[in-house]
Amino acid sequence: MNRLGAATSPYLLQHADNPVDWWEWGPEAFEEARRRNVPILLSVGYAACHWCHVMAHESFEDRATAEYLNAHFVSIKVDREERPDVDAVYMQATTAMTGQGGWPMTVVMDHDGAPFFAGTYFPDQPRHGSPSFTQVLQALSGAWADRADDVRRTAASVAEHLRRDASMPSYALTAERIDSAVAGLAQEFDPMAGGFGDAPKFPPTMVLEFLRRYRGESEQQARHMLARTAAAMAGSGMYDQVGGGFARYAVDRGWVVPHFEKMLYDNAQLLGLYARLGTELGDRVATETADFLLRELRTAEGGFASALDADSPAEPGGHAEEGTFYVWTPTQLVAVLGPDDGAWAAEIFGVTAEGTFEHGTSTLQLRHFPQDEVERTRLAEIRRRLLAAREERPRPARDDKVVAAWNGLALSGLVDAARRLGRPDYLAAAVEVGELLERLHVRDGRILRVSRDGVAGAHAGVLEDYGCVASGLLALTQATADPRWLRLATGLLDTALDGFAAPDGGFFDTIADAEALVARPRDPGDNASPSGLSSLVHALVEAHALTGEGRYRDAAEAALATVAVIADKAPRFAGWSLAAAVTMLDGPLEVAVVGPPGDQRDALVARALELPGAVVVAANDATDAIPLLSGRTPVDGRPAAYVCRGFVCERPVTEPEGIG
Repeated sequence: MNRLGAATSPYLLQHADNPVDWWEWGPEAFEEARRRNVPILLSVGYAACHWCHVMAHESFEDRATAEYLNAHFVSIKVDREERPDVDAVYMQATTAMTGQGGWPMTVVMDHDGAPFFAGTYFPDQPRHGSPSFTQVLQALSGAWADRADDVRRTAASVAEHLRRDASMPSYALTAERIDSAVAGLAQEFDPMAGGFGDAPKFPPTMVLEFLRRYRGESEQQARHMLARTAAAMAGSGMYDQVGGGFARYAVDRGWVVPHFEKMLYDNAQLLGLYARLGTELGDRVATETADFLLRELRTAEGGFASALDADSPAEPGGHAEEGTFYVWTPTQLVAVLGPDDGAWAAEIFGVTAEGTFEHGTSTLQLRHFPQDEVERTRLAEIRRRLLAAREERPRPARDDKVVAAWNGLALSGLVDAARRLGRPDYLAAAVEVGELLERLHVRDGRILRVSRDGVAGAHAGVLEDYGCVASGLLALTQATADPRWLRLATGLLDTALDGFAAPDGGFFDTIADAEALVARPRDPGDNASPSGLSSLVHALVEAHALTGEGRYRDAAEAALATVAVIADKAPRFAGWSLAAAVTMLDGPLEVAVVGPPGDQRDALVARALELPGAVVVAANDATDAIPLLSGRTPVDGRPAAYVCRGFVCERPVTEPEGIG
């Protein structure tokens, strides 16, 4: 019997009609495996995952494969976005056992959750010397029945590895070490195409923010790496040149062909990054990305859905294929735009007769944005017409669950865009996100990880939820001067400090009383989104700047010290921690702007926001409910800015030039 029909996860619901007798993760599944004395097969993926769909179609929808699974295994299906703790533990096992990871993740384990086999995608037929999924299952079932002692030894060894003390050597992230991190990034920088390393290329958003904030001996080099990569991504096939928003990554060095799924966590972070650039390019991309989020990912409850799928049918009712919603041929452009505009669009977007993707289709690239106003107007109209035509195509599916952490990232990104681009509609949307998180996701000072259709799920929040949500709420505090958001954020930070702390000053990724897994997950390195530790550090720094509470800064400094070894050896995976470290070297600057709203106050705020990492709160009047605003008054009736470090402030200024 398949037990996924009542699941809240769209990914699990995609598998509810499989002939596999799926279980959700829980003690009942483990008890069933003990009762039958069979191993447990764990399959982990997510709704927008292309290769998850491929393996599902090839194997989990195949009746013969399902019958073998049902007879010889208890099968558990997990949405990695709903249960990042389960995903983290078994991904660590997968990478340790195979040297690589990814999704779908396939793990076989004993009745205590100790894995003895792990891999990712397995094809339905043997390929290039690799076995088929059925052959793998047969071998594992045979080992369980005939070589039980070997299985137990392997499982025990892997479990011991997972439980090994995860404490980190701790030392300060000094200015010299931060300089060394920039030098390390420069060694991996791709000067031709931008970005770091070779294919596949993921958007290095957190590293780019570190480079934006960095002030040191390699500042010019940092600026170059930032500008080159930001421009390359914005003009690439990874960026949706018609509808805005970024795909998850590019499969090639030159950013031509993306893996087409569009994730909230990527777009939320990139929205904020481009808004903070303060350039024409940054403003354009930030606006288009914010508009994409509001148009395609916003839910009826005011939050944001998790992702858009990579796949969609080329024709209504047809088989789903990757990327068909987004790619074009010259003939298709002419059919929509006419011969003149169609030919011009093909030239400017790099659409060729041979194609840059599959089946003669091309991704759209915009490597050279027009400088002539007439051409810009023409481009805007072409994009409008292509977007309207694309809406007639079968759309990719949407994973509409609301993840707390990623909505926290969206909250921060929208606030950044609202304040820097002068868009009160973005701020209004951010307030709605904050209200949704407060209403559905925060219960008794704790966070629930997901909601869907206005109903919160049961899964407990992990560290990234606390860090990202608190940081988003503190951004909202700065933009609105509403102490409600500060109270909510600091309450979450207090819970995190009490429940997630590790003995060495760092943090575990699950709260102390969370469900016990084979190991307690802890990973301070950034990946596609900030680690729980780095996100919490940013929130702690911002909370200290707004409240003056020294314990928040002390906790941030102790946590950063545990990441120093990653920053030294692999700075690409410590970008968000390095961004916080730069800010903490002699700051952050705390700026309180007080006075009547209008152009003068806006000019003071705009100048203050140009200071990297500054915490900037603006209000009509002083208030003790936000300590940074306490006792601050206008000067001679004019808006005034108070620039402080550690709540030690300079004389207030009334002109933007006096800030900095």
